[in-house]
Amino acid sequence: MNRRRFLLGGAALGVAAAGAAAWRWLPGQGVRNPCLAALPPDIADHELIRAAWEGVDPAKVWDCHVHLIGTGDSGSGIWVNPALDSLWHPIQYVQKLFYLNAGCVHDAPGLADQSYVERMHNLVDGMRPGVKLILLALDYTYDAAGKLDREATSFHTPNDYARDMARRHPHYFEWAASIHPYREDALAALDAAVRDGAVAVKWLPNAMGIDPASGRCDAFYEALARHRLPLITHAGMERAVSGGAQQDNGNPLKLRRALDHGVRVVVAHCASLGEDRDLDRGPDGPWVESFSLFERLMEDPRYAANLHADISAMTQFDRAEWLERVIERTDWHGRLLNGSDYPLPGVLPIYGAAVFAERGLLDAEAVPVLNAVQNHNPLLFDYVLKRSLRKNGKQLAKRIFETRPFFSREKK
Repeated sequence: MNRRRFLLGGAALGVAAAGAAAWRWLPGQGVRNPCLAALPPDIADHELIRAAWEGVDPAKVWDCHVHLIGTGDSGSGIWVNPALDSLWHPIQYVQKLFYLNAGCVHDAPGLADQSYVERMHNLVDGMRPGVKLILLALDYTYDAAGKLDREATSFHTPNDYARDMARRHPHYFEWAASIHPYREDALAALDAAVRDGAVAVKWLPNAMGIDPASGRCDAFYEALARHRLPLITHAGMERAVSGGAQQDNGNPLKLRRALDHGVRVVVAHCASLGEDRDLDRGPDGPWVESFSLFERLMEDPRYAANLHADISAMTQFDRAEWLERVIERTDWHGRLLNGSDYPLPGVLPIYGAAVFAERGLLDAEAVPVLNAVQNHNPLLFDYVLKRSLRKNGKQLAKRIFETRPFFSREKK
């Protein structure tokens, strides 16, 4: 990939993703991820970072939302839609470039997949011993008849590749399978994932063409419930992956079907972006915040045991309002799980600490420290920022970050 084209494309996405309101926070951060290595000693030993780890057991810290991306140049089986390399599809084109920069992917031929994994190793080494990442596979898009639809798929990360990375690097990674429930072999693929040690299944319904409320998912839900394997599924608006762009599939209320089958559901990002129809008022019900529909599910006592959510991506500028509300909902904290949505915290134009200081959730003196951390270690940045936020004396509970007991398949 030509480096000049890479940088220009990345800058273009910065404009599109951040929006005009974000630019007042950019001067200290810039647009392109500098991909710096180990933290300077004065930052690594800073009181803010030490305080973030106080009382948290790193051996229980499993980041539950980490994307395994690349170009497929290692023989990994990763498939990227050719449209992402075409200027005829400018949004997808610059998105790809920006995500690769966020993950510090080397642009030399044959090194993209490898450099992405090596960068994750470096970032985990910069945390605390015991921290792990759950790598997410991503299945193809399928149509309503269960036929694979490559044209509607943005990218595909095979289960086998995620599994193999976790097996090769067991001190760094666990893995989550991605299986489209409309596939003829969906149940067989799920059984194989369980045998191979998957700790969850990941769906992105808006892009994958999955209607979570469809009866076509019932057999898959029954199998998930039987295996007690969590389903991490996006809810709310999806903008990071284009795919089939069926936004109505992200309606949180559609997850009731899975919950009613006894599935342990993890709602990604707390459905903290966009609007969906209030289906409880009919198929043409009014448009309301997706978060408010998620909130309705969380308050339903029938789902108290099985409904959970992750707080990945919620440190983005335009999700700050909802993260603030989640901090205040201390009654939810026992059902929340931390994830980073890596590599997104490396997309500098859509992340930053300054917005949280302006909202009164963070001490202003913490901003330059966090900015420095982000330039070196976006994973650590996301973790320390979340651990540092305060609202009316409330903060995200420590147990939110100790996710291993939720996902571990070890006998307790």
